[in-house]
Amino acid sequence: MARIRVITDSACDLSADLAAEQGVTVVPLSIRFGEEEFVDGSTLSADDFWARCAASAVLPETAAPSPGAFQLAFEAAADDGYDGVFCLNISSGVSATYQAAVTAAKSVAARIPVRVADSRSMTMGLGLMDLDVAELAAAGATLDELAARADALISRTFVFGLVDTLEHLEKGGRIGGARALLGSLLSIKPVVTLVDGVVAEESKQRTRGRSMRYLADKVRDAPPISRLAVCNGAATDIDEFLDMIQNVRTEHPLVLTDLGPVVGTHTGPGTIGVCMVLAG
Repeated sequence: MARIRVITDSACDLSADLAAEQGVTVVPLSIRFGEEEFVDGSTLSADDFWARCAASAVLPETAAPSPGAFQLAFEAAADDGYDGVFCLNISSGVSATYQAAVTAAKSVAARIPVRVADSRSMTMGLGLMDLDVAELAAAGATLDELAARADALISRTFVFGLVDTLEHLEKGGRIGGARALLGSLLSIKPVVTLVDGVVAEESKQRTRGRSMRYLADKVRDAPPISRLAVCNGAATDIDEFLDMIQNVRTEHPLVLTDLGPVVGTHTGPGTIGVCMVLAG
């Protein structure tokens, strides 16, 4: 039976406990507030990040891991006796993280086989995919089988986000297809999504309450759901949203997690994210 280690990056927003429980190694991105730089999940927690966002006069920035950081993770898998590594990363449409992992995979090719995949997703869209392939890896799947599974999951994985403002997305250069919303920043509470791995407009709603109902309807009206996650980006009304979707059935338990610094940098405080993998 193959022993494959699943590796991802911290844009997945998996909690440290859940990642460890499922045997997933997380390579962190970096977060900068002006001249100060932090390592996601190590020297900067989600709570610390949102507190800094509230207090800082400058918007944070993110930086992809170096190829060396991925190389260390790949070599650690070899040291632990694994037969290979499957590395699933944040969409290459919004980050250089995937390319850093590809470069690292080439550098360790003589020691351990590494398959790197572009999730075309982020936050718990990526995280839910990680959990799925980790379960398959634990059952003895090969690298080819894991790659095929991840490829199949891409078209079934959806990410939606209610954001209070597009300021962070605009200044971070991640607004993509949602640029058309900029003319009415002050009069809407937008819902954004991912299309082909980049941020795009999903809906224009005039109030936050309407945006929350729209987002809840996306979940309630979806085809059968395998996995569902809600990401809380310092949203004071997160419990109200959870009440709206409390009767939604899924194959796996709902995952509630903090929206981490990597995606939170670009969406800002008050974000509610919904990530779901439809049943196959």
